[in-house]
Amino acid sequence: MPGDRRMRRAIGAISGTSMDAIDVALVETDGLAALRPLGGGAFPYPAALKTALIALVADPARAEHDPLAEIEAAVTDAFADAIRAFLAGAGIAPDDVDLVGLHGQTILHRPERRFTRQLGDGARLAAALGIDTVDRFRHADVAAGGQGAPLVPLYHAALAAGLDKPLMVLNLGGVANVTYLGAEGTILAFDTGPASALIDDAMRRHFGRAYDSGGAVAASGRIDGQRLAMLMADPFFAVPPPKSLDRNHFHARAAALAPLSPADQVATLAAFTIESVRAALDHVPAPPARWLVAGGGRHNATLMHGLATALGVPVEPVERVGWNGDLLEAECFGYLAMRAARGLPLSLPGTTGVPAPMPGGRLHRARR
Repeated sequence: MPGDRRMRRAIGAISGTSMDAIDVALVETDGLAALRPLGGGAFPYPAALKTALIALVADPARAEHDPLAEIEAAVTDAFADAIRAFLAGAGIAPDDVDLVGLHGQTILHRPERRFTRQLGDGARLAAALGIDTVDRFRHADVAAGGQGAPLVPLYHAALAAGLDKPLMVLNLGGVANVTYLGAEGTILAFDTGPASALIDDAMRRHFGRAYDSGGAVAASGRIDGQRLAMLMADPFFAVPPPKSLDRNHFHARAAALAPLSPADQVATLAAFTIESVRAALDHVPAPPARWLVAGGGRHNATLMHGLATALGVPVEPVERVGWNGDLLEAECFGYLAMRAARGLPLSLPGTTGVPAPMPGGRLHRARR
């Protein structure tokens, strides 16, 4: 397959740091510029498994050192069920899919120690589905000294080939990341700070809800400027990119919001996301004239309005240019699976800080 440039069908599957669902998407691509998204969907984790994963992410020592064979098998089986459900709903036979890109579930990301861990067993998934599967997308990059994230920039660049530049693509998942696409082909990418993870945690803790629907709770609260400044004093923001974050990086600082009312906590955390995104402008060659926003955070009106005010340029959901903001990351891992199978780079020095363009992924052949 390395020298093959035919269009093939690949499924991408990922659950983000917010763990709200398993996202599955199908793309047809050659792993280069030829690209056609073919739909997808979101499939919730079984409730008990999600609870177990949340507890695991909150225990970094266990996430790093324990074998976790049982929970990894459960995660892999949940991904298999999600992919089967998507295929059945779309009327697609497994034999009509050439490849699966299994990102899996990140439970710990420590690139400064050259360590990253995603749950998801490609060999088990390939056997369950009868489809060749690529996993371990981040490991080669991290082992070579890269940040291992974000990995979406090459996909963003392929999608945005016909759009005016400079352009910023912002993903508001659990953690926020940006891709800067320059007018002369420059591609830069980095995590900017929190997106929805801290807000979601506060909503679960205080309101028993998974997220702040529409940003209504944030809009009802007051921003504590002093505590916001304390959050923005984190040394991460001064570090030049490429750089990436673990979901729990800001938890210790965010604990200082405890004296505030629940609504004021959520309002201050939303302002933290907005201000940390604005700080990303300190690290790009020229301010973009437009921001396109993907991820669940684009449905949060308080975040979107605040970003437009802070950035002073159009801030629009990616649907404005015909992309599917709920499926971009899943589509990306279908695209990257094809690149991995063909020996093409998944990351660049400007996207993860890896010393040279870096191939990656581990291919597991299915027995059909």
